[in-house]
Amino acid sequence: MINILLAGGLSLIFAMVGTPMLIKFLTKRQYGQFIREDGPTAHYVKRGTPTMGGLVIVGSVILAYFISHLVRWQPPTLSGLLLLGLATAMGFLGFLDDWAKISKERSLGLTARGKLIGQVVIGGVFALVALNFPDHRGQTPASPAISFLRDIGWLQLPIFLAVIVIVFLIAAWSNAVNLTDGLDGLAAGSATLVFSAYTLVNIWQFNQWCGRASTAGPRCYEVRDPNDLAVVAIAFAGACFGFLWWNAKPAKIFMGDTGSMAIGAALAGLSVMTRTELLLVILGLLFVIEVGSVALQVTYFKATKGKRIFKMSPIHHHFELLGWQEVTVVIRFWIICGLCVAIGLGIFYAEWVTGQ
Repeated sequence: MINILLAGGLSLIFAMVGTPMLIKFLTKRQYGQFIREDGPTAHYVKRGTPTMGGLVIVGSVILAYFISHLVRWQPPTLSGLLLLGLATAMGFLGFLDDWAKISKERSLGLTARGKLIGQVVIGGVFALVALNFPDHRGQTPASPAISFLRDIGWLQLPIFLAVIVIVFLIAAWSNAVNLTDGLDGLAAGSATLVFSAYTLVNIWQFNQWCGRASTAGPRCYEVRDPNDLAVVAIAFAGACFGFLWWNAKPAKIFMGDTGSMAIGAALAGLSVMTRTELLLVILGLLFVIEVGSVALQVTYFKATKGKRIFKMSPIHHHFELLGWQEVTVVIRFWIICGLCVAIGLGIFYAEWVTGQ
């Protein structure tokens, strides 16, 4: 438990201290955000705000993880390193997207095909490693089964199909968080809540873990390295919370695709390695609503040859165009996210209590 608290505290401090330093660096070089011209007019004042703040989030998580292990003199685990590698690689892909926007001076970065290829390659490497390299108990970081609160026995997949599912989850969640990152503090605050939930999930799984003789039993959790996954989860929660200090309205910096894609990939990786892939749909329902609103808008627009369901998608822009203030949208969406997290954790705990 000490290393979990240490990682969270260090990550929070690193993000709070490191973000203004990055703001100063980016501002000096005029690396600012370009705003889409068809967006709400109130966003035009944000043009030129420093972006790529995800560098601080990812950097804080990595530093906090390794320092906490060094202080406690504990070796890192394959699961922890694999999750960090996934988030870092996806963050680098997001960085390339952000850099393309800055260098081309427009709101569009990498092509959709280029970004998708990068996500497939990164997700594929993660999946192949996670589905192999068993520990002394024969437990691999990920499982080929679809999971809700645990692996669903009758949904065991062939390895090649499991790889495809994991790649899909990583691409879907990284895009979902990316689309949510459209208002000051919305993605950072929501991610803080979901990562905090996963910290609790991992702590509970460690306390009821099949890997220890004292906790092994009929209701134990058959997962790999739950304590170390809790360290990564709380490090992300601390980094997002510390970054939120500078990202809340009026934002001094945006996380950019560097941050949003790393965060989304980390959430997907956590869901895969904790055997809670479908539970993340509940915990992160806000992100699902955001990406779903875009899918609905595009599908309906094409089917009706120009008609729209929402005034603008993602859905947070719809409420802005209805006249809601940006800070009102953000706070209300945070509340929705908090309710979803509470419901998800309630379901997770109820399954253990009832034994169903």
